[in-house]
Amino acid sequence: MLQKISIKTGFTKTEIRVIVFLLFTLAAGFSYVTFFEPRDNSDYKKFDYSEQDSLFLNAGSEEDSTGLSGTFAVEEKSSSAEILELDKKNFSSIPPKKIPAEKSVNLNTASIDLITTLPGIGKKTAQRLIEFRNSIGKFTSYEDLLQVKGIGNSRLEKIKKYAYIK
Repeated sequence: MLQKISIKTGFTKTEIRVIVFLLFTLAAGFSYVTFFEPRDNSDYKKFDYSEQDSLFLNAGSEEDSTGLSGTFAVEEKSSSAEILELDKKNFSSIPPKKIPAEKSVNLNTASIDLITTLPGIGKKTAQRLIEFRNSIGKFTSYEDLLQVKGIGNSRLEKIKKYAYIK
């Protein structure tokens, strides 16, 4: 019988067995839902979470069983900028980076503090630059800087204006 169906449909015997199994499973599931599952004609129950929310929000303000008072009080924030603490007033308190004069930093003798004044160079990159300088001796060209992790072509172009190699 499967061979006749296989010839008429173009499916293999295995494919026909899988299709029959799927149809049987679909029919069994449909009959279970129709005849055996209890009927509940009510709509989904709506639950009011406001009581639990208020308990959660007030949990930090009351003493708990450990005797610790509300050091973990939850503050409600009104915007994503406040949640992420990206207020513009916080940025204004950071002093701007002092950029050195043009061609004033000798990369072969500069200290970590002087190197960090270069645009785009932080303490880690400056430390890597000094470690690399100590391992190779002295820089012979600007292209040597490209071997330092954190210094690419664009950062090198910014540095060239303020640094020199001697």
